[in-house]
Amino acid sequence: MPQLNPNPWFFIMLLSWLIFSLIMQPKLLSFTPTNSPSNKALTTTKTTPWAWPWT
Repeated sequence: MPQLNPNPWFFIMLLSWLIFSLIMQPKLLSFTPTNSPSNKALTTTKTTPWAWPWT
C-alpha cells in the first residue's frame, strides 16, 4: 500500500516544522502589537429582572 510509505511525507513534515519553529516563529514573535491593552476600570452594569407575565 503506497499511502503507508512515510519516505517523502515525513521529510516534508519535518522540514516544514523546522522552518516554522526556527525561522518563522521568531520573526512573528518579534512584532509588537499596535493596540496594547490598557488598564481600564471595570464598570458594573445594573440589570433589572424581567417581569414575566405568567408568573
